[in-house]
Amino acid sequence: QVRLVESGGGLVQAGGSLRLSCAASGRTLSTYTIGWFRQAPGKEREFVAAVSWSGRTDYVDSVKGRFTISRDNAKNTVYLQMNSLKPEDTAVYYCTPVDRSGSTWYSKTFWGQGTQVTVSS
Repeated sequence: QVRLVESGGGLVQAGGSLRLSCAASGRTLSTYTIGWFRQAPGKEREFVAAVSWSGRTDYVDSVKGRFTISRDNAKNTVYLQMNSLKPEDTAVYYCTPVDRSGSTWYSKTFWGQGTQVTVSS
């Protein structure tokens, strides 16, 4: 089973940028569709972005044009480049292998520790 570890979170001012990394161990990522989710305090975990094994991407509307998901199969890593960050992007961000039912993305495995992103106003 593939194991994923998130990193790259931190504290940034509104309008700033961060790049999150999702590094895999145990198995290659190249055949998986990988998604990023986030969970803000007191809120449900929500889908953010996904990238398929072929490079096809999908985003939640609130991050379109600001976030970019990508993958480097040679490094067994998926990235989430986050630009023009807003305070409402503050959350713990998680990566996970995903699948989709209709328009709903869901995790295929258990959640990792995540990485905290805090955007100050």
